[in-house]
This record gives sequence, C-alpha cells and structure tokens, in this order.
Amino acid sequence: MSQYAQDIDTAATLITAQGSAWNAINPEYVARMRAQNKFKTGLDIARYTANIMRADMAAYDADSSKYTQSLGCWHGFIGQQKLISIKKHFGTTDRKYLYLSGWMVAALRSDFGPLPDQSMHEKTSVSGLIEELYTFLRQADARELGGLFRELDAAREAGDAAKEKEVQAKIDGHQTHIVPIIADIDAGFGNAEATYLLAKRMIEAGACCIQLENQVSDEKQCGHQDGKVTVPHEDFLAKIRAVRYAFLELGVDNGVIVARTDSLGAGLTKQIAVTKEPGDLGDQYNAFLDCEEITPAEMKNGDVVLNREGKLLRPKRLPSNLFQFRKGTGEDRCVLDCITSLQNGADLLWIETEKPHVGQIGGMVNRIREVIPNAKLVYNNSPSFNWTLNFRQQVFDAMVEAGKDVSAYDRNNLMSVEYDETELAIEADNRIRTFQADAAREAGIFHHLITLPTYHTAALSTDNLAKEYFGAAGMLGYVAGVQRKEIRQGIACVKHQNMAGSDMGDDHKEYFAGEAALKAAGKDNTMNQFG
Repeated sequence: MSQYAQDIDTAATLITAQGSAWNAINPEYVARMRAQNKFKTGLDIARYTANIMRADMAAYDADSSKYTQSLGCWHGFIGQQKLISIKKHFGTTDRKYLYLSGWMVAALRSDFGPLPDQSMHEKTSVSGLIEELYTFLRQADARELGGLFRELDAAREAGDAAKEKEVQAKIDGHQTHIVPIIADIDAGFGNAEATYLLAKRMIEAGACCIQLENQVSDEKQCGHQDGKVTVPHEDFLAKIRAVRYAFLELGVDNGVIVARTDSLGAGLTKQIAVTKEPGDLGDQYNAFLDCEEITPAEMKNGDVVLNREGKLLRPKRLPSNLFQFRKGTGEDRCVLDCITSLQNGADLLWIETEKPHVGQIGGMVNRIREVIPNAKLVYNNSPSFNWTLNFRQQVFDAMVEAGKDVSAYDRNNLMSVEYDETELAIEADNRIRTFQADAAREAGIFHHLITLPTYHTAALSTDNLAKEYFGAAGMLGYVAGVQRKEIRQGIACVKHQNMAGSDMGDDHKEYFAGEAALKAAGKDNTMNQFG
C-alpha cells in the first residue's frame, strides 16, 4: 500500500471514530494535505538531506564520474525555480544541490544594504535564508502534487481508469524538490560558542551541510580578495567540533562539515600558535612565519620572539599588528590545513584558489590523499575567475610547451573577440566544458558549485530588458524577450498566479467550504490565456 493510500485509510479511521462532528472532513483531502507537507520541521529536512549527501559521497568514492553540483541562491524563489527547472529538464534532482553563499547574503540580504563579504551582515539572515529556501521548495512540492491531484479527479470524473492509474503512480512515486543545501557560515561569526549557536540555528532551519573557513572571524575577507588572515589550527578545530556538537545535539548524526582553507591566498595571521613541544601542530603553524634570527642584544621593546632549536627568531610584524607568513608557503599550509581538518572531524574540504586549474588543485589533493586516501573537495567555480582568459592562457601555455607556433596570439589579450573562432579559443572552451568532470576525476572534487550565478544572471537579464523596454522596442522588449520565451520554453512562472499558490488556495477553499467556495481560477482568470 502506498503512503497516500495508507494516509487515506488512517484519516478515514480517525474521522469515523469522531462520529458525526467530523462527517464533513474528507479523508482523501487529509491525505493530500499530508502529502503536500511531507517535511514538518527543518530538522526533518536536515536528517533527510544529510542521508542523501552521505550516499552521494559514497557513490563518488566508488565512481568519480558521480560528482555533484549546485548553484548559489539568495532568495527562496530563486532556489525553487532552480529545482523546478532541474526536474523539468532532467526528470530527477539526483546529485543536484543548492548552495547558500555568504557573499550573496551580505550583498543582497542585509538590513544595512549591500555589504562586502566580510561577515558584517546579520548572522541570523543566514539561517533565515535557509528556512526561506526550504519554504519555497516545500511549496514547489505542494504545487506539483496539487496539479496531480486535479488530474486524478479529472480522470475519475471522466471514468478513465488507465489515466487514473497513471496519475496515481506519479503521486506514489513523487520526487521531492527538497535537496541538500551547503550553507556558508563564514568564519563562524565569533568564537567557537558563537559558531555553535549559529550552527544550531542553521541546522534547525534545515541545513545538513555547513561550510566553515579558517579565517579570523573579525578580519574575514572574501576568498578572492586580498588581506585574508588565518587562525592557528587549534582555533579552527575548536569551531569544527562546535559544529559537530550542534549536529549531534539536534539528532542530525549524519551532518556534513566542509572545512575551507583560505591559506593559499592568505599571507597573514593574527596570532602566533601555542606550542608545547617541537613538531606539534602549533609549532608547524609557526614554522611558516616569516622570521629573522636575532641575538638578545638586538631585541627591541615590544618584540615577540620565538625560541626554535636554541635560536631566537623574531616574526615580522606589520603596523596592523598582524604577522606575515613566508612567501611561497601557501600550498604547504593548505595541505596541512586539510589533513588536520579531516583528522579532526571535517568531512569535506574546500580549497579557495586564485584560478580554476585542474593541475594545481590535483597536486594539492594528491598530497592530502597520501595521508587520507578518500579526501574529497567542494570547489568554488567562482564568477570571480575570468574563465575565458584563464583557460585561453592555459591552452596558450600548453601550445608553447608542445612547441606549437603561437605568434598569432597575444597572451595578455586573449580575451579579445578576435580570437573567438580560433583553434586556441575552441580548445579553451572545450576545457571549460569538461572542467567539472576532469576535476572530479583528477582532483578529487566531489561537489562543484557556482557561488553567485543568479546575482549575475539577474543583472544581465535586467540590463537586456531595460535596454529594449525603455528603448525603441517598447513593450515588445518584454513580450519578445521574456513572455514569448516563457510560453515557448514551458516556463511555469508564465502562470505567475499559479506559481504564487492561487490554485492551491482554491483547493483548500473547496476542502473547507465545499460548494460555497469562492475560487479564483474561474473563466475570467486571465491566466487561462496561457492554456
């Protein structure tokens, strides 16, 4: 017996037991409302999606072609439309997630207005967005099932048993729009206790996966900007443990932690690590500091001095009171960060890089996997990269190495449209097309995401609409550029009243008031123009 049929029977038994007072309650309507509200709480969602993500991680370990993907979201509607589109085009949501970007929360969701990615926005706006995303995804389930229920009623009314059976099978096999969200907690918005408290809010909202970075919380910078400052490993590990405790306290035992290292591009630290003996984790962190050997006589007022193997070393301290690392140590620090994080409770890694280069990423992952063979990455396919220029330069360099003639190309000007149809540009585009599959196979990347896609698509589409609508095209700018494409591409939002829940409201009116229901979807509803 399907869950739908079981819910009808359960409701019917309950209604009968209540006697005549509940005679107007239809048990099938109860079953429908339950089906449309499968997930009652955010914790239900977190547990469900954590299991999905763990299964996907195991599948990737067995076959690297089974990597996962997501797109960043800054509003519940954006996340909903992504999943509706995914189901429409691919018929399944398998291995397709959503990403919640701290950058977009800062830029688009703060009461202060647009902010840089520096953890200055309200911390609860992160958990609020998770809740909003899942509210819209649950509504997508309810809307889709509502359409199926109306089809079921129509088939019964027409006496079409075959159609009724077909629709019933779709209801019984319905795949939810609820998918895992990888949620950015930045550097934790404070100390380990603050990280724990915010993680709890995020998990309660539905997050099964939390991404935490090793920057100093009050000095946090976007991973693709300068001035990044990291913390000693023990500080970061305390926050990883805080997130794990939050998962376990709330009963999300399969919760996933992504440990992000910004060390590749971070040349600064705010504090010198505590070390108790040579070679311990604090000593390894301090070994990367840019120091000069001095004698006791050379010590100055306020100097911080390290004793290493009997030598006095003075770390170089900047006017900002920050200490700098030796140049060229970023990759070694990344590898140590990753190994240490995985050995202390993290599940996945995030290495923030300055360019999308499979060889660079793979080189670091291979070193990590010498210690932890199943190390896996979440990777930011960032709009901060100039993908066209980067890959054209990579192909240019490969051509030079292969001894090919590159005299027709200017390496510093490869972004130019004049190169678009050349052999070099075509090969670069092919490498961009296969980048995710190549990196999953060769660089251990389990999950590929784009942090800010809809930030850029919204700007681009708005620019095109404004140019046409306020220009010579007038209303045709909207009709040809938007609505006609919506109709012909089958975009559900062309029926915006339906998308906003009007038909579901009509269903409920009928449930509650029967024949007296005043419905919106009558013959005068202009949405009928769209078929």
